[in-house]
Amino acid sequence: MIPIFVLGNDQFDVSQPFSFVVPHFEDNMHLMLVMGALYGVVRVIGTVGLWKSRLWGLILSIINRAVTMAFMMFMLPAGILGGILSCSALPLMLTQYFGDKKVIEE
Repeated sequence: MIPIFVLGNDQFDVSQPFSFVVPHFEDNMHLMLVMGALYGVVRVIGTVGLWKSRLWGLILSIINRAVTMAFMMFMLPAGILGGILSCSALPLMLTQYFGDKKVIEE
């Protein structure tokens, strides 16, 4: 939706259905919406865990980011933004948790 807001409706044919790389997703858009809502709820739960400095929040968020990065290529072009956000959030979370720890302490 961001390109539509930036470039305007006349640049895109919004009357055409949204197309994915995998045609199976186009036929099951209602399932995609349910899964998107489920991922959203899990992300919020993981964020609350991170906000309260809980280790389970970190683990849940890392798993969620890894799943998003693995599945983003099947959901092109919609998965691009999710992949960009997940790929940028994961190093930030790991840096916050591990800090400047070294692999081998001398």
